[in-house]
Amino acid sequence: MFKKWLLALCVGGLTLNACAAPDGTAGVAAGQESAIRKAVLGLVPNASIDSIRPAPMQGFYQVIASGHLVYVSSDGKYMLNGDLIDLSKKKNITDDGWADYRKAELAKVPEADRIVFSPANPRYRVTVFTDVNCAYCRQLHEHIADFNKAGIAVEYVAWPREGVTNEAGRTTPTYNEMVSVWCASDRKAAFTAAKQGKTPKATNCPNPVKDEFELGVKLGVSGTPTIIGADGAMLGGYVTPDQLLQALKSGG
Repeated sequence: MFKKWLLALCVGGLTLNACAAPDGTAGVAAGQESAIRKAVLGLVPNASIDSIRPAPMQGFYQVIASGHLVYVSSDGKYMLNGDLIDLSKKKNITDDGWADYRKAELAKVPEADRIVFSPANPRYRVTVFTDVNCAYCRQLHEHIADFNKAGIAVEYVAWPREGVTNEAGRTTPTYNEMVSVWCASDRKAAFTAAKQGKTPKATNCPNPVKDEFELGVKLGVSGTPTIIGADGAMLGGYVTPDQLLQALKSGG
C-alpha cells in the first residue's frame, strides 16, 4: 500500500520540480526544512514539495507534495501517511490542513481565468474543477440556473480528465476542447454548448487550462466534478442544488 502511495506521487504526466522552494514554509527553521525535504525526496526524487508547515502534533511537520498530504518528523526520520484526528475536539486535522491550503491556492486564481455563473448577490461561492465531456459535469451544469436561484455562485476552473498531453506528448482532445472554450469570444455560451455535447469552434490563445489542471493535481483533485467551498473544504462531486445548499449551510 505504501509503495502504491509513493508511485502515486510520480504519475500523471506532470511537470514536477524537486528543486523549487515550497510556497508555504512559515514557522519552519531552515535546518528542519532541509531535513524534511531530504527525507521526502529520498523516497520520491521527483516529488514536487508545495508546502511545509508545523503540524499540530509535536515534533512533526505537515507536508503537501504532488497532491498528497503527509506528516514528517522534524529530524526527517519518520513519515505518517493518513488522517490525523484530534480526539479531544473530534476533528479531522488533515481535512483542515487541506482546506487551508486549497483556500490559499485558489485565492491566487483570478476571476478572469474562471468561467463564472453567479446570481446578482450570491450568498455562497464554490469553485468547481470541471471537464466539458464528463457525464456528471454535464448533469451538474444542467442545474446551473437552480444553483444560482439558491444563491450559489459557481466558478468553474478547467480540469481535463485526460490530462494535458498523452503518452506521445500530444495535447489531448479534451484539453484542446477546453482551450477552445476558454478562448471563445463568449466563454459562457461556448462552455454551456460544450456541456450539451456541441464541439466548440477550434481556437487558441493565451489561456489558463494547463495551469488550472496542474493546480487541481496539487490540491488533490482526482476526478470531475470536484466542488470546493470558499473555505477550501472539499464538498464532493455531483450534487443537486438542494444538497449543495445544505452542505454550505452546515459548513460542509
